Amino acid sequence: MVEIYKPKTLKEVLQILNKEQVVIFAGGTDLMVKRKQWSGMTPKFQKPIVFIADIHELKKIERSEDKLTIGSAVTYTELIESIVIPEYMRSIFSGVASPAIRNMGTIGGNIGNSSPVGDTLPLLYALEAKLNLQAETSKRQIDIKDFILGPGVNDLKEEELITSIEIPLKDFSVTDYHKVGTRKSTALAKLSFLGIAEIKDNKIHDIRISFGAVAPTIVKSKEIENRVVAQSLNGEEIDRNELIKLYDKLIRPIDDQRSTKDYRKAVCLNLLNSFLDKIIK
Repeated sequence: MVEIYKPKTLKEVLQILNKEQVVIFAGGTDLMVKRKQWSGMTPKFQKPIVFIADIHELKKIERSEDKLTIGSAVTYTELIESIVIPEYMRSIFSGVASPAIRNMGTIGGNIGNSSPVGDTLPLLYALEAKLNLQAETSKRQIDIKDFILGPGVNDLKEEELITSIEIPLKDFSVTDYHKVGTRKSTALAKLSFLGIAEIKDNKIHDIRISFGAVAPTIVKSKEIENRVVAQSLNGEEIDRNELIKLYDKLIRPIDDQRSTKDYRKAVCLNLLNSFLDKIIK
């Protein structure tokens, strides 16, 4: 029999994490799949389970002039229905899985699962989100790009919990998001692409490009993005062929049951080229 904890406050959660190794359970949409057994048998958990779905401190969505803060136990449905979520973010959250999964799955769980096919990750990487991690006696903040180390691997310590996600807010005039899969939402992505840009006076003042499911972690290059912005602001012509070649080197997909590496790379570069059509005149 698996021991189950259902604390009422964040303080109680952190006290439990400090005392023993446990499995954090919010919506369970990833965990139940990972722990599944033969049909008719209950999922297998070898450690005590701590339910955090109803912890008030983890359910907040707060917006200031330049920052959006989302509690780790906020569900996709709650994000979609929140009036403080920018529309371009809401459209991406709306494409996550099925309504039932969106009702249960949480943004913190998607990050903690640390899969390169995670639906929220291209957005969070593109927006350069920061994660707030907390233990009973310590707190720290880390960039999401430094937190996720590989497929299913991250920098979360056993006594820590992802408590919230901080997203810097900016106005983007161009947004181009594509999730390519067998079905629009319920299937795992074969690949995903997000391109966002701030265009003023026909110049690119900011650009973010990210790819999901085509490398061990989300593909995003601040160096390439800064290069594009500098060229545009300096009035230099942007060589799209060179730009595509730079991303070609970063995109390293694999063959699996969902798709082939050649298909993934070709579609990624086509989506990138289509996005460039919208921002390079």
